Amino acid sequence: MGKVYFHSADRKLTVNSKTGIKRAANNIFEEEMMVLNRIDYIFCSDQFLLQINRDFLQHDYFTDIITFDLSDTPGITGEVYISVDRVKENAVVHRTSFLDEVLRVIFHGALHLCGYKDKKTPEQKLMRAREDYYINKFHVEREKLNL
Repeated sequence: MGKVYFHSADRKLTVNSKTGIKRAANNIFEEEMMVLNRIDYIFCSDQFLLQINRDFLQHDYFTDIITFDLSDTPGITGEVYISVDRVKENAVVHRTSFLDEVLRVIFHGALHLCGYKDKKTPEQKLMRAREDYYINKFHVEREKLNL
C-alpha cells in the first residue's frame, strides 16, 4: 500500500472522511494494477495553481488540477495540485456536491498517474467513466462502513 498525503499550500481542504478518501485513492492504484510509492495532494488557490500552470506548463489560464509524475524508480510517485477555489466553483456549475467534485479531481489525478489521458474526446469519456466508477465505489464503501 502506497502513501497518500494531503497538504495545504494556501487553501485547506475541508471535508469529512479524509482517511476514507486517502484509502480510496490508494485503492485506485491497486485496482488499476499499478504500484504506488507516494502521492502528495497539495490544496491551493486559483492564483497559486495559475502560477504553477504558467511556470511549468506555459499555460496562462485557471485549471482545477495539475498532476506531476515524479517517478524515477519502479512504482509511481507524484504530486497533484488542486485548486479548492476552482473545485468549489465547478461543483456549482456542474450541480454536484463539493465532496463529489473533490473526489473527482483527487481520483482524476490518480488516474493520470496510472496512465489515463484526457486530451481527446474518447480519452475524456474513458477518464470520466473511471472517475464516476471510483466516486460511486467510494460512496458504496462509505455507506457500508457507516462513515
